[in-house]
Amino acid sequence: MLIELRLENYAVIDNVAVEFGPGLNLLTGETGAGKSILIDALALLLGEKASTEVIRTGAERAVVAGVFEVEERAEKAVVQILDANGIDAESDSIILRREIATGGKGRVFVNNQPATVAVLRLLGPHLATIHAQNESILSFDGPARRGLLDSFAGNQTDAVAEAFGKWQGIRARMEELERDEQDRLRLLDLWTFQNHEIEDAKLQPGEDERLESEKRVLANAEKIHNSAMNAFDLLYEGNASTSSTLRAAQKQVEELARYEPKFEEALAALDSARISVEDVGTTLRDYAGGIQASPEHLAQVEDRLAVLERLKRKYGPTLDEVIKFGAEISRKLSEVENKDEILRQLRDELGKAKEDYLRGARTLSKKRREAGRALEKLVEAEIGDLAMKSAFRIQISASEEEGNWSAMGFDEVVYMISTNPGEPLRQLEHIASGGELSRVMLALKATVESGARAETRRAASLRRGTRAAQRTLVFDEIDTGIGGRAAEAVGKKLKSLSRTSQVLCVTHLPQIATFADHHYLIEKRESGGRTHTRVRLISGDERTEEVARMISGAKLTETSRKHAEQMLRANA
Repeated sequence: MLIELRLENYAVIDNVAVEFGPGLNLLTGETGAGKSILIDALALLLGEKASTEVIRTGAERAVVAGVFEVEERAEKAVVQILDANGIDAESDSIILRREIATGGKGRVFVNNQPATVAVLRLLGPHLATIHAQNESILSFDGPARRGLLDSFAGNQTDAVAEAFGKWQGIRARMEELERDEQDRLRLLDLWTFQNHEIEDAKLQPGEDERLESEKRVLANAEKIHNSAMNAFDLLYEGNASTSSTLRAAQKQVEELARYEPKFEEALAALDSARISVEDVGTTLRDYAGGIQASPEHLAQVEDRLAVLERLKRKYGPTLDEVIKFGAEISRKLSEVENKDEILRQLRDELGKAKEDYLRGARTLSKKRREAGRALEKLVEAEIGDLAMKSAFRIQISASEEEGNWSAMGFDEVVYMISTNPGEPLRQLEHIASGGELSRVMLALKATVESGARAETRRAASLRRGTRAAQRTLVFDEIDTGIGGRAAEAVGKKLKSLSRTSQVLCVTHLPQIATFADHHYLIEKRESGGRTHTRVRLISGDERTEEVARMISGAKLTETSRKHAEQMLRANA
């Protein structure tokens, strides 16, 4: 659930902070006041592409920040995303901040820790979903249609995706082995050369780091030997060494302890210090004795390092990558030499992988068909509630041909609708009326979002003993092209949806605005020669005035005020 949205120097907004609540949050205001600016800013927090054009004139950067309370069923996924990107989680809330600079470079912070836009895109689906009239339909492609049905059914596609990936991998290995003879021989010569070059080097993991350390010692052998021996003399061997000084101090403290027992502890501490100093001194002496200033050995180390650097430039940035590359080349050579036997094994593996994939995809397809029949009835009823008499069907075509396989199965899902009695069913994307499209999309989204969520939330509330956090659904001018009874029906539907989800909606219609749990007025004002936009939570008389304005326009009348009061009382 979106708790707070803050904007600084964004478009015509200099500084605005809006606190949102659970339920239905409606944003209203005159045309051009900046209602959709808030939705665009929220989209940036969810990973949408940024443009420097959003920076307020005269400012160096625009800042968008938001605080979300994470719903229980999304907590695990959110924590996994944060952990994978080295970001600390903060209880059940998450703070997002995005900065867009004039130079084109921006910064992203998650829980006040540096992050990337890619992280925002991963987190976005678990925090909020934005539905705009055009965006909803433009992005309503095959995967989106299938994903919507899976969301309603609660289908998990991970097993099918894993089986598909395994089948693809085996097939790729077979294709590599079955290349034409000329390519195979050409690659065989290359692989043989690479294999010999890496094998002849007899590489050891971490060898380059060890040799670099040895090189530093050999190149500075005289300095290191002198430093070690000088330290040894100061600690142990010299006339005024630390060890001698400590021994002399011990004798004096021993004499003192004969008369004052409390110095026994000090005497033990001196003895421990002397032993430690002598141990360090012995270690330094032994280390110095092992240093051999050998120009010949230094040359050998440098030659070996040169070989390793050459191999790293050719086969990998690190020695471990070179070793890994060599193992892969060795595997490929073994496969070529034993091509027929390996191909036989791979064909067996491919057949099994194919069976595993088809088994999972068929099960998934069956679940989709069952869910499709249930969703048809629910959506048709929802559309009826929105003042439309429509027939709604979900067509699922399945083809087990390999060319139609994907990580999501082999189904194609199409949503069909007839918006008027007697007319044939047509694809939802081909509906011409914006008002009809808005209502159908709202019915579809509302059904999917609320279908499996109510029980989940009730269970979460029982476990927590409190109301579970709501997921945020945003509808940007979803009421375009409708009015009258249809608008009131949309308002009721949004209100119903807000019982299980936090809903943010930009609207121009008073019939919808009167259903709000929280009503925000967006106003544009001119001050000091600059335009400023502010957002206020309104209630009471202010809210009545705003609804009356939406009814009658800029000129308020007593009739419009009374009408507004009646609508607010009726939809409270």
